[in-house]
Amino acid sequence: MKNQVRLRSRAMRAFAASTILSTVVLPAAAYAAEVTEVAAQPAIETTPAEEQVQPEGFGDIVVTATRQAQSIQKVPISIQALNADTLQQRQVKGLTDFATLMPSVSFAGIGPGRNTPYFRGIVPAGGARESVGYYIDDIPITGTGLPDIHVYDVERVEGLSGPQGTLYGAGSLAGTIRFITNKPKFERFEYGYDAEVNKYGKGDFGGQYQSYINVPVASNLAVRAMGYYRRDGGYVDNTPNNGKFNDGSSSTLSLGDNNPDTFYTLDNSDIAQDDYNSIEEYGGRLQVLWEMAPGWEIASQLTAQQQIANGYFGFDPRVGDLEVHDFDTTQQNDKWYQAALTVHGHIGDWDVVSSTGYYQRQINLLNDYTYYTVTYDRFGAGYENYLQFFDKNGCTGSGDAMKCTSLIDPTQFYRGLRNENKFTQELRFTTPKSWPFDVTFGGFYHRQKNEVNNDYSIHGLDQIAGYTQSGGGDSNPEGFGIPTTAGGTMVVGSPAVKRDAFYMSEQNQYWNDYALFAEGHYNITPTLKLTGGIRYFWTNFRVLGFAGVAASARNTITSLYVPTGEYGCPVPLPAERLQCLNSNFAAADGVGRYKEEGETHKVALNWQFEPSKMVYFNYSTGFRPGGFNRPLRIRGVGVATVPSFESERLTNFELGFKTTWNNMFRFNASLYYENWDNIQYSVVIAGTQGAGMTGNAGKARVYGVEFDADLKLGKFTISTNGAYNNAALKGNFCNFKVDTSTLAITQLATCTPGATFGSPAVAEVAATDGTRLPRQPRFKGTTSVRYDTQLGDMDLYLQGAALYQTNATQNLNVYNNNLLVCPDIADEATDAGRSCATPGFVSFDFSGGIKKDNWTLDLFIQNAFDKRGELTRNTFCSIQFCSDSSRTFTIKPQFFGMRWGQKF
Repeated sequence: MKNQVRLRSRAMRAFAASTILSTVVLPAAAYAAEVTEVAAQPAIETTPAEEQVQPEGFGDIVVTATRQAQSIQKVPISIQALNADTLQQRQVKGLTDFATLMPSVSFAGIGPGRNTPYFRGIVPAGGARESVGYYIDDIPITGTGLPDIHVYDVERVEGLSGPQGTLYGAGSLAGTIRFITNKPKFERFEYGYDAEVNKYGKGDFGGQYQSYINVPVASNLAVRAMGYYRRDGGYVDNTPNNGKFNDGSSSTLSLGDNNPDTFYTLDNSDIAQDDYNSIEEYGGRLQVLWEMAPGWEIASQLTAQQQIANGYFGFDPRVGDLEVHDFDTTQQNDKWYQAALTVHGHIGDWDVVSSTGYYQRQINLLNDYTYYTVTYDRFGAGYENYLQFFDKNGCTGSGDAMKCTSLIDPTQFYRGLRNENKFTQELRFTTPKSWPFDVTFGGFYHRQKNEVNNDYSIHGLDQIAGYTQSGGGDSNPEGFGIPTTAGGTMVVGSPAVKRDAFYMSEQNQYWNDYALFAEGHYNITPTLKLTGGIRYFWTNFRVLGFAGVAASARNTITSLYVPTGEYGCPVPLPAERLQCLNSNFAAADGVGRYKEEGETHKVALNWQFEPSKMVYFNYSTGFRPGGFNRPLRIRGVGVATVPSFESERLTNFELGFKTTWNNMFRFNASLYYENWDNIQYSVVIAGTQGAGMTGNAGKARVYGVEFDADLKLGKFTISTNGAYNNAALKGNFCNFKVDTSTLAITQLATCTPGATFGSPAVAEVAATDGTRLPRQPRFKGTTSVRYDTQLGDMDLYLQGAALYQTNATQNLNVYNNNLLVCPDIADEATDAGRSCATPGFVSFDFSGGIKKDNWTLDLFIQNAFDKRGELTRNTFCSIQFCSDSSRTFTIKPQFFGMRWGQKF
């Protein structure tokens, strides 16, 4: 009885200490005292990492990459796994942190919740689908811009290099990332928490509190919950522009050089702020595990997060170190949840798993778009009608006697609302263990709907008196602000298509994917195993909605007004969504559609020639669906058709080994060669007013080596990993052109380096044979040295780590790359063969801590010497137009802090 009282008391103290979790787990606390010391073990045979026999030298990492629990040293694929200790020691909080530690993984993006990872240089720059699978346990939440899953109370993070099409499908063309959570335990009560305070070196303070609890409610029922709150201080300053743009030029827009009334000076003093890119984030996870009968378990899980990220996470070197000039609010409010239900059991000797998942995500995004407007202002005459909008409060008279003299701020901002809904269902079976071989087979279904709402807006555009039709102050100073009906240049009314959006897209996108798969293993000899797998899939995509400006909506050929069934839509569009549809897709009903079917497969052979040493060969293929393009309006010509783009295929050949020597030295490595066919690439065609399309850039090949090693020498542990990637184009990437005779956009069938076409001259070759694939360094790695000892009755550790990578290009099109990286040599006609790269870097992290009984105290500093390790560059619009306002995204600047934690 006293033990029960103590258990109840300890549980209640834990709940009280964790305010985030209290409303979730308090109902279960009443049953905690009923759990006896002889609680039943899980009925389903699993091999959790913490229950493995630990060798004296190294702990083992058990992974489930092949849908079976086995040591990472026995899995015949290249896999990187960060266990819970590593995740804590290296201060991993989200995607960019763990991607930094995985040598084969690179990523690109512009901030939290807006990043996309890649493997081995397979960096698609176009298309609608992802190239890397992204999973929480067995359920995918894959997409092109991924949420930042908070890394806490997880067993490990797995990175599976190379195509994973057999077991993980079309979204895993280049690799798969999996978050494996800690599961509820029947046999013991657990509780823990961590509290951290931190600061960016020259930036702001931050911190986080996170806690977990495991409550065995009964001998066959357990509940586990995790909750956290995190605030990151910012480190980028939005500095006052003081009458200047980023390049030092005057921040006065020249809306008509010959008329003093057509100038507008921009000033960001109202929103200038130091350390303005802060993050506020909170969320949690609730899991329930129920053994409903011997051999059958039901596991339910709900994960939810909300993240509010302010400002830009890149900076503009032309303004200053970690500084920008922003003129409007930039903020992303990203909230999502995933619900999962897994049933695991046995029918006779057959193993059965059903995994069901539902994922919902809503992204509200505001983004400063001033430099887009600045770019078009600098084009001069012909674009001024896009910039001259008259404040109705500055007008006198009415009708033809109207005269307006006051312009509103014409700069753009972006406002987006995106709703994603995904449902997935997988059912798989595994043959009995008594059979001479084993096969895992099953079926997969995925349904996704995205509601996309994008406004490229100008504050007050829907409230203006009118706008100039053409020329403005340059061609007709006397007609400035006078209605066209009175001989002036002003069109009365607004060009807003809806709300205050000058350009708007409002679409529903639908995906459906089906697949049947099987993967089996056969022991040819006791030490030689053959693996084979195949996946046959069907995928289809459709989209309907509207994208364009007011003139696009009014078009009586390409826009359908749904309420009346007539062509040509009233402007502004109705508040209800999808009342105006673009009808110029290829399908007769005006709905864009794409469908495809095919298969991926793998064959692997591994030889366990010693208990601690293995060599393997792996051949696998991957797939990413193609799609269609909307017709594009060609200035002065008409609307041109655009061909669909084909699906990508990736073929991987890999030879590797995994070895452990005397339980002191562990060394794994793999050599690989990959063929990548039909690279999907976004291009902007000359004369399309900046509109883009996706085409195929041809073939590429990637060869390289990945390795990881650990050496234990007494109290010292030295760990290192790295990847060398040589990724390049195979054959010339030919440019696209407009065929004015057929009103079609086509790709040059053949192209010659140095040759040009069109006016102005455009190089026939976008990238020559052998051009490096972008955004993947040739070499990337990390090395750490850890020292463990005793300090009195406390455990003490000290650790130092280095992160290093070589340079990387930023765009496959050499002219665009050079324009972005080294504009002084960029010349489309003559310099297409020379490709610049962002510099490589080395940074250092240090940490140390003590542990006694159930508490730990850690001190850490990352990027100790505050290096600007450059990862990517990004522009506000097409590189050809906006390269002079690009932003640079780097590794995290100097970051240090202290963390205190306890476990019960």
